[in-house]
Amino acid sequence: MLFVQRLPHGDYAVTANDFRCLALALPEAIESAHMDHPDFRVRRKIFATLGHPANGWGMVKLHPEQQHSFFKAEPEVFVPVKGAWGRRGATSVNLKAARKVSLAKALRAAWRNTAPKRLAEQFPDDQ
Repeated sequence: MLFVQRLPHGDYAVTANDFRCLALALPEAIESAHMDHPDFRVRRKIFATLGHPANGWGMVKLHPEQQHSFFKAEPEVFVPVKGAWGRRGATSVNLKAARKVSLAKALRAAWRNTAPKRLAEQFPDDQ
């Protein structure tokens, strides 16, 4: 029997595979590894990671203003990383509490923040 966790708001919990698929759907995104964790890069620069600080979590590289907006909207999902990285916008994502729609928005924002300007301009922001 397959068990799928249903969230109170009617969406389903996001899995690590969902995170991976959403990240890799972005233009020129590739999967690599960093410090024994899968990461997602655009033109060799990391925009997201999986499995840190623990299984069931991801991380997206947002700007501090973006981080504040995501955290304010869904504090059970988006949590600033501790320390200097967090103050610069690195944001942990609780996959069990996340919805695909909000995760996709965060990943797109992180991709745009990291992609070279000319590449990002080819793919208008649809948020």
